[in-house]
Amino acid sequence: MTFKQHIKATGILSIPIIISQVGHIVTSMADNIFLGFIGIEEQAAGILSGNVFTLLLVFSIGMSQGLTPLIANAHVNHHLHQKASLLKNSLVLNVVISIVLFVLTGLFAANLNLLNQPPDVAILTRPFIEVISFSLVPVTVFFTLKQYAEGLTNTRASMYISVIGNILNIILNYGLIYGKFGLPCMGYMGTAWATFWARVFMAIAFALYIFYNKKLQEIVKPFLQERVTLPQLKKLFNIGIGPALQFVFEVAAFALAGIMAGWLGKITLDAHSIALSIAAFTYMFTSGISGAASIRVANYKGLNDWKNIKIAGRAGFVLAACIMIVFAFVFLLFYETLPTFFNKHQEVIKVSSGLLLVAAVFQLFDGIQVTGLGILRGLSDVKIPTVIALTAYWVIALPLAYFFGFIEKLNIYGIWYGLTAGLIFSAITLYARFSYLTKKQV
Repeated sequence: MTFKQHIKATGILSIPIIISQVGHIVTSMADNIFLGFIGIEEQAAGILSGNVFTLLLVFSIGMSQGLTPLIANAHVNHHLHQKASLLKNSLVLNVVISIVLFVLTGLFAANLNLLNQPPDVAILTRPFIEVISFSLVPVTVFFTLKQYAEGLTNTRASMYISVIGNILNIILNYGLIYGKFGLPCMGYMGTAWATFWARVFMAIAFALYIFYNKKLQEIVKPFLQERVTLPQLKKLFNIGIGPALQFVFEVAAFALAGIMAGWLGKITLDAHSIALSIAAFTYMFTSGISGAASIRVANYKGLNDWKNIKIAGRAGFVLAACIMIVFAFVFLLFYETLPTFFNKHQEVIKVSSGLLLVAAVFQLFDGIQVTGLGILRGLSDVKIPTVIALTAYWVIALPLAYFFGFIEKLNIYGIWYGLTAGLIFSAITLYARFSYLTKKQV
């Protein structure tokens, strides 16, 4: 295939993944918007809860993403029972991990005072975290089934279910916050319960989709026959722990940046989170490209076709960079308008508008680095990228964020400058890693 054909193939495969990924960030954005119209304290509580919950959630998601290249490899070689064994063992492993994370969330909620956040925000945050932590198990089931289907290059299933789940979340938000449609009036806590029930729906819907879909239901019988084995669990854990830690290192860095923003006050915390939510929306486009590139690279790896691996990988990088450049212009043109959809407080809008100008730069490198992680995951290369992620966020980004933000007194802008430096390092080194691996083989 030519480079142009690879660009087209990756783009087409990524569209349903992008819609699905955007759907998940839309859930968070919708929650943020509803909470913003209730009050600054309620929105800050939801944001803080989201920062903490997302840290645990992405670990579980990362573990499930280790399944995709294994399924892709088994699929191109027509190993049905191997696919069934991988899916069953992955579900068991990921559900057990999600239960452990649920317990950790409860322990964390009981010790929120350690974060030194505004007291009124901390009081509202604890019950919010306790509710949304219930959704860890169903969302883990959803993502495991999603990674299985995407390993078969079926990217549409998660798209349809995510879209419906997000519509349900918005309806439930409105109904549970204000007591509409015969639902109880729960105020800001209605957002937490809306998220929980939407995720339960998504997990059940995906399971039913696989059971009744003619192309996917072939897995049902061998799935019931296969056993959960320690070697298979160990194999899945070893390949999943890399992506899981990569996500944790990045999300934890951004979560800690959010905590730093909280040290600067509620207005700064809200502004930081609004700008980050908008940037996360565009990030999901390249996250979708990352997923598509990972699938295509894994398929070629299963065929030991390094020539197409090299071209497919580069196509993924170019596609991600082009999309992020387009969004950079959008941020530069509408940086004052976009925050107004989330909050009407003028000071919050002013600060978040300024942060979007920084985001116009850092999102380019964020898009490249997440695509690099996906491509290398398709090659089952997880150890070096994990070290790169650790270095980028915990050796470079966070120390610089603290230095610029509090030593140089650049406040929230300094925190974002530090994060940008880490993303630049990650993007450059991950691309260099891919070039090194493919140069050895081609």
